[in-house]
Amino acid sequence: MLAIDLKGKRALVAGVADDAGFGFAIAKALAEADASIVLGTWPPAMNIFETLLRRGKIDESRKLSDGRMLEFEKIYPLDAAFDTMADVPEEIRNNKRYTERGDFSVQGMADSIRKDFGDKAIDVVVHSLANGPEVKKPLLETSRSGYLAAVSVSAYSLVSLLQRLGPLMRPGSSAISLTYMASERVVPGYGGGMSSAKAALESDTRLLAYEAGRKLGIRVNTISAGPLASRAASAIGLIEKMVAYYKEHSPLAQELAAEEVGNVAAFLCSPLASGITGATVYVDKGYHSMGIPALPG
Repeated sequence: MLAIDLKGKRALVAGVADDAGFGFAIAKALAEADASIVLGTWPPAMNIFETLLRRGKIDESRKLSDGRMLEFEKIYPLDAAFDTMADVPEEIRNNKRYTERGDFSVQGMADSIRKDFGDKAIDVVVHSLANGPEVKKPLLETSRSGYLAAVSVSAYSLVSLLQRLGPLMRPGSSAISLTYMASERVVPGYGGGMSSAKAALESDTRLLAYEAGRKLGIRVNTISAGPLASRAASAIGLIEKMVAYYKEHSPLAQELAAEEVGNVAAFLCSPLASGITGATVYVDKGYHSMGIPALPG
């Protein structure tokens, strides 16, 4: 039997704060393949997430197919907008949701991982990070600061993660991110510079695959996923309509399940995908292949 086997591997999944999104589904799929999981979580969301875990509120979601539970070796505070603490504005430094978390920068997380697990501690990096503070604004109405914030957190953060975690990754390691088809086609309502950020993420994936591949032996890919009505996506405001539209017009007339993205991510991070890097892999029920909406009947 050809199986995905990640036993003895450790994965960092950056961007998990609940059990509803693609990041959690990817963490669960990696755990199904026997990887150990550490998380990077946005500091303002950590208290709620840790409370949900402690009180067993997401135990049902954490159940694996063999009866085990999805466990997290560590949950690190991570605000991917900041490479180091020197970059953090004073108002955030003094925000009580941040002050109790110590060093929550990308470098701080990398330093904590090295301290906890040693110099070569990571086999998989999952970038499940996206934020556009003006995502509801058309591009024509987006401010410079809103645009740059979207690109910073949603795209450049992958560069920052690999800069700082690359030296901690073992030979043959893999990094994946999550993109969306707005990178290449117009999706009205997906604004605030987020479409530009996704285009940058896909371009960076190709270049990082070359540079990290030559320098560190790391594979870098991205998954272009269809819409999912997660809590984070609901902030866009039209996610339910998008899910319904994709279902109606995709070659496979079905709603996308988060675990389908998780399974592809586990494959891409496994030795079975050792020949794949620099790729954008579509997991959207085939919607990306359509030139016009599906014909009725």
